[in-house]
Amino acid sequence: MNQKKTIQPPPPACRFDALLSPTPRGARLARVLAVDWLRTRGLPHRVTEAAEQIVAELAANAATHGRVSGRDFLLALLAEADACVLRIEVTDTRREGLPRLRPPTPDADSGRGLLLVEALADRWGVGLGPVPRKTVWVELDLPRP
Repeated sequence: MNQKKTIQPPPPACRFDALLSPTPRGARLARVLAVDWLRTRGLPHRVTEAAEQIVAELAANAATHGRVSGRDFLLALLAEADACVLRIEVTDTRREGLPRLRPPTPDADSGRGLLLVEALADRWGVGLGPVPRKTVWVELDLPRP
């Protein structure tokens, strides 16, 4: 008797995308939507908290430094079970002024966001393309099952 062996496909990657206005309200909405999506994935609390802070910083940067009138920014979250990684991407339409780590002056009111991202991320970077877009991406490692 031959039994057919059923092969289960790998679980699909879970993805969330949202176009948001490059305003403080859009940045807040990015954080709220990300937290809601992350909580439904059942990720560890440590990962969810780090991702919430990272999304808040990157979205605020997109609304502040990447703002171009009439052009939204894109928030993308991708949880890849096979790769055990959560990837956060924020894409805006202002290519100039690429983000880079700079030591803030002690009396500065801002300028510490990327330092926080650096501390929380396992990996992060900036990708260019297509003109005039840039994407700041962050990866957080997930525990292996």
